Amino acid sequence: MRTLVLFNYDWDQVGFARNAAAYPFDEAGFDLFSFPSNAQLAWFDLTRFVNRLAKQAKRRGWTAVVSNHEQFGALAAALLAERMGWPGTSVDAVLACQHKLYARQILAQVCPSANCDFAPLNTAYGESIPPGLTYPAFVKPIKAAFSVLARTVHNRDELQAHTRFGWWELWVIRHLVEPFERIAQKRLPQAGSAHNLLLEQPMPGAQYNLDGYVFDGAVHLVGVVDAVHYPGTQAFMRFEFPGSLSETLQLRALEVAQQFLRKVGFTHGLFNMEFFYAAASDRLGVIEFNPRMASQFSDLYLRVLGIDLHHISLALARNIDPARLPQITPSAGSAASFVYRSFEPGALVVQPTLAQQSALHAAFPDALMFGFPKGPGEIARDFKWLGSYRYGIVHLAAADAQQLRLDCERASALLGWPTPYAEWPCDTSPVGLASAPTKAKARVALEPAAV
Repeated sequence: MRTLVLFNYDWDQVGFARNAAAYPFDEAGFDLFSFPSNAQLAWFDLTRFVNRLAKQAKRRGWTAVVSNHEQFGALAAALLAERMGWPGTSVDAVLACQHKLYARQILAQVCPSANCDFAPLNTAYGESIPPGLTYPAFVKPIKAAFSVLARTVHNRDELQAHTRFGWWELWVIRHLVEPFERIAQKRLPQAGSAHNLLLEQPMPGAQYNLDGYVFDGAVHLVGVVDAVHYPGTQAFMRFEFPGSLSETLQLRALEVAQQFLRKVGFTHGLFNMEFFYAAASDRLGVIEFNPRMASQFSDLYLRVLGIDLHHISLALARNIDPARLPQITPSAGSAASFVYRSFEPGALVVQPTLAQQSALHAAFPDALMFGFPKGPGEIARDFKWLGSYRYGIVHLAAADAQQLRLDCERASALLGWPTPYAEWPCDTSPVGLASAPTKAKARVALEPAAV
């Protein structure tokens, strides 16, 4: 029996590989971040893609499918599982989570205290922004991933500038959304078009990620990761586990997740809920629900808890209760995913040499590193769409948080990169809602010697 893994890149590539002996798999899907693979975006259609895979399934011996790819993979996996009668997350639940406006409407019904004021921006890209809107506002696409086009705008001029794009940018945006739109219009027509932007009231607080899974309709908590931003921005600086949120607040967040997931019919699969918590007002506010694993955190849970989310995803795809899976002995007391960014469009970012990369793994054999070298045009687009250029990510683990910081400082020095440890009073600084952990292609990747 073989599993089909869709859009298998970055953290997924590492996570599924370490489970390949027990769960042999094949791959399908293309890479959105490298040419010529991403040229397939021009004619990509989810229905045709799933139909082709369904015809191949028996011949290839596939009996299960998984994907943690937000843009296309999670929905494609749900469609294929439904088509073949395999275990999987329901198509309607995936659509409800990924259609950000519809998800807000559902949250307003089941848990309004965890919601925010929101409204669709009823204007096309480049058209004049209507007067009378309330600012500041957080604007994001109704369907998107990688934090693309998600930011806080403080006035009408900023919002107008944010919605103006060249013909090539508009082509990319439309082709990223259209595969989802075709399915949503058939299966979830009441949600409306996904070719639009959503305005939300900015929420203050520290940001967290709740990770869990649903098996046989029961929601299970795996853990909560702290998301720390670069000072004064909505750009992620690092993700830390164990996090700082109390057990009481974690259970409170889990209750919100249970109410939402029950309403949308999410009865099977991994999920991730992003949220804010402001201690001053004791308010918990949901950012969004992701109907798939947050792959960037799988490595953190494995090191600290001995829980392998990629193993869980493969087990769920075969209808195996994750509670029956053996746990691995934890190797660390603290782990983090460190995100290296540039906020100066003209700054020269240098990727580590092979000698520097070797030095990193000599000092930290279990380190996981991804580099994201890009050309000037790609970097310019990142700044326009994301507000920064993410050029690298490093995963490290240590006995405790204090040692982890020291190790990060040493690792950063070995790579020639600044240490991502600037602090900020996140609970008193209102920021816009940020999107899920980004998943760009790792053009330079070093496999960990041991995970």
